[in-house]
Amino acid sequence: MSRVAYVNGRYLPQREAAVNVEDRGYQFGDGVYEVVHIYDGRFIDEDRHLARLERSLKEIRLTQPMGLGSLRRVLREVVARNRVREGLVYIQVTRGVARRDHPFPTKPIPPAIVVTTRRVPFPKDVARWQAAAITTPDLRWARCDIKSVGLLPNVLARQAAREQGAYEAILVNAEGMVTEGAATSVWIVDQIGVLRTRHLDHVILPGCTRGSLIALMQEAGVPFEERAFSAEELRAARETFVTSATSYVRPIVRLDGKPIGDGEVGPITRRLFELFARHVQGDLRNAA
Repeated sequence: MSRVAYVNGRYLPQREAAVNVEDRGYQFGDGVYEVVHIYDGRFIDEDRHLARLERSLKEIRLTQPMGLGSLRRVLREVVARNRVREGLVYIQVTRGVARRDHPFPTKPIPPAIVVTTRRVPFPKDVARWQAAAITTPDLRWARCDIKSVGLLPNVLARQAAREQGAYEAILVNAEGMVTEGAATSVWIVDQIGVLRTRHLDHVILPGCTRGSLIALMQEAGVPFEERAFSAEELRAARETFVTSATSYVRPIVRLDGKPIGDGEVGPITRRLFELFARHVQGDLRNAA
């Protein structure tokens, strides 16, 4: 069965779907995106993701392409037409099609929207889900809290990780502090056993999986701190893991070719993987 995409009001076979060469997303990266995980037909943390999409659109002064109720219906229709029960749905909104010029178009133009989906299995075994990471300088722009489609520095960082046999590239700023992963939020259990992740500001994305995990930890009474940590603290950590809509809770057991802690999935990471897995597999608040 051919995959189906939604492009500017039409459901099309994905192999036939296209955008205009003067779409500002293609020309300038002038757009934002969002990714929502699907499990057993349910949209996980959907409200968080759509709220972040709304915020990103507002931050770049881009009109929403449709009302929230209509967008939810489009997402479900794309997923249904592709018969996806477990996977991801991707939403991209750009400023639309206009003559190439850096400032916003002077005449109103409709924003462009694309929605696609694909099957991705949810990991069941945390030991098999463990991964390696590298560290690399953070070369991104100053508003990483906006989920922009301008991802070239992230692409280059992820490619460097792949070439070194790693899953993720953990970004380190000029002061030697960890910001986030190229496509993830980063967590550590530090040398004295404190679970930490960086506080939210303009240099990191407010991860939806990060926010969902924090809410779950608060309900479960798991202590943690939102406090920055350095690359040296990362290397000396007892445990490290990353979170995102595609990484879920993913243990990082090797960094720059050396083991994190004892090189095995740690007890806190294991507990949080299981906590988030229960959220994905059985929390009725996510019902589609």
